[in-house]
Order: sequence, then structure tokens, then C-alpha cells
Amino acid sequence: MRLATAANEAYTASLAVSELLGCKQCGGGRGQDEELGIRIPRPLGHGPSRFIPEKEILQVGSEDAQMHALFADSFAALGRLDNITLVMVFHPQYLESFLKTQHYLLQMDGPLPLHYRHYIGIMAAARHQCSYLVNLHVNDFLHVGGDSKWLNGLENAPQKLQNLGELNKLLAHRPWLITKEHIEQLLKAEEHSWSLAELVHAVVLLTHYHSLASFTFGCGISPEIHCDGGHTFRPPSVNNYCICDITNGNHSVEENQVNSAGNVSISDSFFEVEALMEKMRQLQECRDEEEASQEEMASRFEIEKRESMFVFSSDDDEVTPAREISRHFEDTSYGYKDFSRHGMHVPTFRVQDYCWEDHGYSLVNRLYPDVGQLIDEKFHIAYNLTYNTMAMHKDVDTSMLRRAIWNYIHCMFGIRYDDYDYGEINQLLDRSFKVYIKTIVCTPEKVTKRMYDSFWRQFKHSEKVHVNLLLIEARMQAELLYALRAITRYMT
Repeated sequence: MRLATAANEAYTASLAVSELLGCKQCGGGRGQDEELGIRIPRPLGHGPSRFIPEKEILQVGSEDAQMHALFADSFAALGRLDNITLVMVFHPQYLESFLKTQHYLLQMDGPLPLHYRHYIGIMAAARHQCSYLVNLHVNDFLHVGGDSKWLNGLENAPQKLQNLGELNKLLAHRPWLITKEHIEQLLKAEEHSWSLAELVHAVVLLTHYHSLASFTFGCGISPEIHCDGGHTFRPPSVNNYCICDITNGNHSVEENQVNSAGNVSISDSFFEVEALMEKMRQLQECRDEEEASQEEMASRFEIEKRESMFVFSSDDDEVTPAREISRHFEDTSYGYKDFSRHGMHVPTFRVQDYCWEDHGYSLVNRLYPDVGQLIDEKFHIAYNLTYNTMAMHKDVDTSMLRRAIWNYIHCMFGIRYDDYDYGEINQLLDRSFKVYIKTIVCTPEKVTKRMYDSFWRQFKHSEKVHVNLLLIEARMQAELLYALRAITRYMT
């Protein structure tokens, strides 16, 4: 659907910038910035995403009243249409649920004061070095009356928030290590203690922003124009095209180089789609003919869990966080480590013993009314969302593929579904896709455009955004399961 009026207005500012800067080739808007006596920045990037061409995002279908209302509501609630929203517009049903949930978490009645909510968002985003989200919530934190001294570093925040640092660290990187003792330390910290309701609100916020950091990096979200890295005062190079080309998304030299390089593998990527379709047909036939035993299913889970530890990227170098980000969290060297390496053994988390539907949902809804319902709706929309298409194919049942993606993520977190045959994962998810998934979910700050481009090469950008929605919701649910199970064990 075409972006509604409010969304188009968000881009008008960047177009106005080019007019004021002027165009040396077409002569438009000469010298107006000098006459005004001010320096006017231009957007440093080309649209909301570094991975997705701007023109594709701006031309998503056709405008209708529902989308117009959705953008208007978003703008009214946040005072902006951020780049995350503008990329999620590929999937309006999910976007509506996402915005509703985020609005409730940040602005509606709840256990935590507003400035605490934004500060927790900063803490969570900082763990993944997500400057995009940190910048947004620094502004929001100050807007709702937060103390600017807290922004100098976590040690300047109240002890109560500092105590949340350990849970933030474990949830972001190794949630399987969370125990009821971690919960007890937060709830029994004397004058700095958390109530159960406050802690559930905090846990939901932490998991929400860890996952949103994954989406931000996974879709290559560009910085907002008013944030660091989102603008520049330097005029662009005009070797082969004018400034108007840049603001209109006609990045001729850069795009032609990319396209000519990409055309080499078009036939190969076409056959990849056909091979994936064939594997899905074969797996469905095998399902119909025979069903693996429980022992075999358990064995296949353990094999897949072990294999997931050996999926890593060639770009797997450490990313050193900048000081303005690292000051918002402690233990900067702590990061993701596979749960069974170095002699560690973490027991399998069996969904039949503790699941979101039967346990987590009710606990969240009891302690933070209505949020459980909102999160549950968001999970279901992401998991069940389908247009029955795969690249150039239509009328395709994609449920098998969606379930493989979701269960692979939970498998990486040590979470097992007894009724799922984990042998399907290796059939449906190739290595480049697994590398992308694991990077997005475990170390999103290391995602590159090369990773994004290398999986499902014939698939549309909207389908890749859909993959990211599956990844972030599966990740959020996995984190929540470990945290909520620990809270439940403390309560019982």
C-alpha cells in the first residue's frame, strides 16, 4: 500500500533540503540557504533502509483509508514516522499490532513511570550497540522529564535501574542462564526492590527492544535525519549525477554497479527457489507416509542444536561499542556464547513443560493487564502471516517453511517442541540463511548487507522483511519464556 499523506510528509523535509541546497546541474534552488544565513543538512542515506531501495518502500501498493489512519495514529502517538515504521509498512497487519503494543508499553497506564520505560529501552538497545534505538529513546526520555544526568552512564541512574543490568545482559545474550535467584535479587533489594508487576513490565520492555534491535540491523534501518549519522552538511559528489538524483533515489553509479554484479547469479538463485519448493513437496509427502518416533525426534533435535553451534559468519569479528552507547550498560565484554560450549551443559527447555500459551501469557496478563493479549496477538500475526507466495510462485502453502524458521531460532536457544521433526530444518534452511538467522538473533550488530543479499536471492524485499518479523518475534518469545519461567519458579 502506498504510504499515506503523513508518511509522504515525513519525506518532504528531505526533498526540501535538496531544493534549498540547490542543484549545480539543473540550477534549482540556488543559494537559498546562503540567503537565509543557515546551514541546512541533507539526509546521509537513501531512504529508510540501507538494504532496500527507497523507491520500493515508497511504492508499496496503493493507498487506502486503513493505512492512512494507521500512519496518522502512529504520528499522533510518537510525534514522528520513524524508519522502522516505514519499513514495516510492507506488512500493515503486523505493523498495526506492533504499534499498538509499543504504544501500550511506553505510554499507557502501567507499573513503571514513563521515564523509566524509555531508559530501559535505552539499556536494552545499548546491549546490542543499536545507536538508532538509543538515540530515539534518549530524545523520548528527555521529552517525558527524564534526568539528563542518567544519560552520562548507567552508574548515574537510580540503583534500582542499575540492578536491572544483570537481567538485561543475560536476556540479551544468554537467557538460558536466568534462574529464580536472579529474580529474587531484584525483588528483595530492600529500598531498591522491584515489585512483580514492575519486573514483568521491565522484562517485556527489555525483550521488546532486544528484538527490535535485531529488526533494525536485519533490515539495515537508516538513522533518522535528526540523529547522529542521519545527516550531513557536506554536498554530495556530482561526478555523474546531480543532487536531485540523490534525493529522488536515482543513485545511478552505485546502483548500476550493484545490479551488474547481481545479475551474474540470477539463474542460480532461480534454481534455488525451485529446489526449495521441491524439498517442501518431498517433506510433505514423507509426513503423509510415515511419522518419526519420539526417540528419533529427540535425537534430531539434539543433532540440530549441536550443528547450530557451528554456524557462524566469516564476518564474525568483535564489534567494539562506542563510548556513547557502552556507557548505558555494564560488562561490555559480555556477549553471546553457544550454551553447550566449553563444557557447559544447559538442560533442554521443553515447551510441553512451560509454554507461552499455557503459562507465560497468563502470568504477563495477570501482573500487567492487557499486555499478554497484545503480545500474543503480535506473535500469532507474525507466525501466521502469509500471502501464499514464494518469490515468483503463487498459491503456495508456506506454513512448513515458517515453522522451520521459528523452531530453528528456538532450537538455538535450547527450546524443544516434542511434536516437531527437526530433520526438516536442514532440508529447508541452507547455510547462508542459517548464518543470517543466527546473526540477526544472537549478534545483530554484526549483520551486513552481504548477508542480507546472500539468502533467498530471488525473493522480494517484502518477503525478507517478513522473515525478519518471524525472527524478532521468535527471539522475543524465547527470551520471555526463560524470564517468565524463572519468575514462576520464584513465585512457587
